[in-house]
Amino acid sequence: MASIPSSSIFIFYLVFMIVFSIGFAQDEGEVIDECKREEGTCYNKSKALDLKIIAIFSILVTSIIGVVLPLFSRYIPALRPDRKFFVLIKAFASGVILATGYMHLLPDSFDSLNSLCLPENPWRKFPFTAFIAMIAAVFTLMVDSYMLTFFNRKKGRCQQSSHVSPDGDEDEVSPIPHHHIHSHNLQHVPKPSKDEEKEIPRLSKDGGKEISKISDDEFDKGISLRRNRIIAQVLEMGIVVHSVVIGLSVGASQNPCTIKPLIAALCFHQMFEGMGLGGCILVAEYNIRIKATMVFFFSITTPFGIALGIALSEVYEDNSPTALIVIGVLNAASTGLLNYMALVDLLAADFMGPRLQADAKLQSWAYVLVLLGAGGMSIISLWA
Repeated sequence: MASIPSSSIFIFYLVFMIVFSIGFAQDEGEVIDECKREEGTCYNKSKALDLKIIAIFSILVTSIIGVVLPLFSRYIPALRPDRKFFVLIKAFASGVILATGYMHLLPDSFDSLNSLCLPENPWRKFPFTAFIAMIAAVFTLMVDSYMLTFFNRKKGRCQQSSHVSPDGDEDEVSPIPHHHIHSHNLQHVPKPSKDEEKEIPRLSKDGGKEISKISDDEFDKGISLRRNRIIAQVLEMGIVVHSVVIGLSVGASQNPCTIKPLIAALCFHQMFEGMGLGGCILVAEYNIRIKATMVFFFSITTPFGIALGIALSEVYEDNSPTALIVIGVLNAASTGLLNYMALVDLLAADFMGPRLQADAKLQSWAYVLVLLGAGGMSIISLWA
C-alpha cells in the first residue's frame, strides 16, 4: 500500500476548517444572547495576542523536540527501539495519547454537542458524541483489518506461485549435491549431509533455474512493516484533527487568564504526544523525505490552528451552532480514533508482544509509565 501523504491529510483539514469557519461568521446573527462570547474581567485583546504569539513559537519548538527525539536513535543509543528506555518512553507517550482521548476530547465533544445553544432535537435527545466515537473506532479497526487481509492474501498468492511452473504444473524440486556428477556414475553419488542440504539450491525440473521464493519470515516482516506504517499514518491523522481544533480555540480566545495556563499544558501535551508519534514513525522505517513531511505537519498543525484562530477572531464564535457541531463532531471522531490506536495498536501490541511478556519487571515499569502519562494528561485537563 502506498503511503498516504501527510500533506494531503493536512490540506484536507485546512480547507475543512476554513470553510466551516466562514460558516461561523454567517451564523453569528442566529446565536441567541445567552450563547454569545462573554467578555469578562479578563478580556484583553492586546495581552491575549502577545500570549498567542508566545504560544505559537513555544508549541512549535516543543512539538519538534518531541517528535524528532525518537528519530535520532542512531545517535542516542538509549532511544533505540530495542532498548528498555525506549519501551518505557513509548509506554508513557501511549498513556498521554489515551488520556488525550478520554480526558480532553471526549468531554469537550459532549459539552459541544449537548450545548444549550443547539436545538434540543436532535442534539440533546441522542448521544451523538458516543455514537461518532464508536463509529470512528470501528472504522479504524476496519482499516487495520482490511490491510492485514490484503497482505495475507498477497502472501498466499506468492507462496502458491512459487510452487507452480509457468505452464501450470507443480514443480518437482529435489536437492542437488555440490559434487561433480557423471551421467554414467549416478549410482555412486554420495548422499549429502544435513549441513550440505541446507546450502543446496533447490532446482526445478524445467531448466534447473532456482525458484524465486520469498521466505515466510520476509513476508511476515513486510506485513508488520506495512501495518506499522498504517498505524503511523492513522495516528498522525487523528492528532492533526484535534491539534487544529485546539489551536483554533486558543487563537480565537481573547482571555489571557485562559490562554496562559494553556500554553504550558499544550507544550507538555505536544511534546509527549509527539514522542509517541515519533516512535511509530521510527518503527515504520520511512525514508527521510516522508519522515520530514510527517514531522513538519505534526509540528505545524497546532501553531497553524492558533494563527487561523487569530485571523478569524473577529468573526469566530465559540458558541455558534455551526462551531459547536463541527468542533464536537471532530473531537468525537478523534476520540474514537485515538483511543483505538492507544489501546490496540500501541498498548496491547507492546504489552502482549514478546519483549514485555519475557520481562515481568520491565512490564511492571511500563504500566507505571502508562499511568503516569495518563495521569499527567488528566491533571492538565483542569486547564486545557
